[in-house]
Amino acid sequence: MAENLLQVEVVAADAEVWSGQARRVVARTSEGEIGILPRHEPVLGVIAGGEVRIITSEGEEIRANADGGFLSVDQDHVAIVADRAQLV
Repeated sequence: MAENLLQVEVVAADAEVWSGQARRVVARTSEGEIGILPRHEPVLGVIAGGEVRIITSEGEEIRANADGGFLSVDQDHVAIVADRAQLV
């Protein structure tokens, strides 16, 4: 994987919604909004619902609504696994 990028997956219970490389991910968890950049320390959070914003490696902004589920960060890999998710 390229240096200074995150590998991101957004999946719903029934399908993959988006995957690719990103510079930044912002999501709302039960603890509040979290911003994730490359080299972020590992974290596991409960998705509080709402919009997930992904800035891709090309600088494009991807937005998805996610309800329920969790967010996991480990070694520049971000997984958002939601009960329901769709691109906005």
